[in-house]
Amino acid sequence: MVIGAGPVGQTTALLLARWGVPSVVLDRRPERDAVGSKAICQHRDVLDVWETVGAGRRIADEGVTWTTARTYHRGVELFAHTIADPGRSAFPPFVNISQCRTEQLLDECIAAQPLIEVRWGCEVTAISQDDGGVTVRAGDELRGSYAVVCAGARSDELRGRLGVSFDGHSFDDRFLICDIRAELPGWATERRFHFDPEWNPGRQVLVHPCPDSTFRIDWQVPADYDLDAETASGALDDRIRRIVGDVGYEVVWSSVYRFHSRVADRMRCGRVLLAGDAAHLVSPFGARGLNSGVADAENAAWKIAWVGYGRAPEALLESYHDERHAAARENVEVTTATMNFLVPPDAERARHRADVLERAATDPGARALVDSGRLTEPFWYADSPLTTPDPARPFGGRPSRGQVPPAAPGILVPDTPVRLDDGTATRLRALARDGFLLLTTSGPDTGAVAAAASAAPGPVRVLPMTGHASVLVEVLGARPGEVWVVRPDAHVAAVLHRPSRADLAAALARATAAMLPVEVTQTSWTT
Repeated sequence: MVIGAGPVGQTTALLLARWGVPSVVLDRRPERDAVGSKAICQHRDVLDVWETVGAGRRIADEGVTWTTARTYHRGVELFAHTIADPGRSAFPPFVNISQCRTEQLLDECIAAQPLIEVRWGCEVTAISQDDGGVTVRAGDELRGSYAVVCAGARSDELRGRLGVSFDGHSFDDRFLICDIRAELPGWATERRFHFDPEWNPGRQVLVHPCPDSTFRIDWQVPADYDLDAETASGALDDRIRRIVGDVGYEVVWSSVYRFHSRVADRMRCGRVLLAGDAAHLVSPFGARGLNSGVADAENAAWKIAWVGYGRAPEALLESYHDERHAAARENVEVTTATMNFLVPPDAERARHRADVLERAATDPGARALVDSGRLTEPFWYADSPLTTPDPARPFGGRPSRGQVPPAAPGILVPDTPVRLDDGTATRLRALARDGFLLLTTSGPDTGAVAAAASAAPGPVRVLPMTGHASVLVEVLGARPGEVWVVRPDAHVAAVLHRPSRADLAAALARATAAMLPVEVTQTSWTT
């Protein structure tokens, strides 16, 4: 059962169906509320996940790709940053598209999927579990093998019923968000961030391009800001025209938000997993909310499938908490640093911000200290209990802004086109997401690799990095004699040098939380 039909819930259900797992999606709303831009900035890695369920290409094609981030202070441009694109991925670094349109496209995929049933107007008022499954009350009583709670930020009652705390804090300042439709030549490929402009003194403004000549504008406003009063007085029109100028425009949608920074203390409660905003809330600067929620969904889906099919012990579900809770904590750390720069909580940090912004106009070194949001990036599972460390490839920690670490255990594999020896054109991540993938260079014992693959309890594919696939050697930085073990979510689980069958079996066992012999039983899926 998937509780919540937002993008994270939709993605969870679609990915479960891809593994052959049926689901019922329950949402308390009477129907889809297709209004407002909401979460607009979709990362390349998320588009890649959505492509596995049939939506990534369409979302990317309809979205707007912005390639330049401009930063201003009091009307003066401090610097412009161009997003690097290595040119190997099938998707741009980001696209901007309204959340409601993303939901519509995912709904179309769900409608074509017989393993998914969506029930609107079903508010979950009770949830319990036992060794055999999960029971919820949503008008009727429903029972399933597992449940994923994707019910969004207002999941307090469900978290309470699960005994989950949601500690953190909320920011006093509000943010006014308006979707404006207007013709603004030259703005379609640029994100603009204004520190302390004269038309919003002491606060910030962010402008994002969206499809159909629409621009999303975020103003930081005081805690007592009144949108209705400003609209009625005409002050909202003045606020908008200070940015877009004397052009015709239409307000498509507007809202006022208060940002929060909170993380659930547990993301796994037995057979119930929490994902997306139900598990973590962060400020939107850096686009780490929805993008992180989709990563939750992918992590949860393959692990539920592996445990339910008897391919792995229940301990694999605990690794969902280990990996995604660590990701949530990192997102809170990064976004809290951004909010402390945007809204300094004390005089010392206010002085620091003022000094950095003054120096950034002429000092390139100070520009690196200007924090308008570190753009979302995948979380790297280098410290995961599922990852086999490689001393030759130690994880160096969070890389510089806009960079990714070299491929290594725990890292999401870089994507690249691959042509198989039979002429099939595909991509590395597409191959990885069909199960476990063993990539071999020249030198390993092919018999040992084949034996380990055939003995594994789930789908495992062996792909020699030779012939047409030799491009992978360069992309990964692979060395002779190596076998790369890649998980079903395209993260590297291990890199082994001339491994024996036992070495490979141990790495595969570790990647499914089965380091020791554990009796597993297959779930009979119920909905």
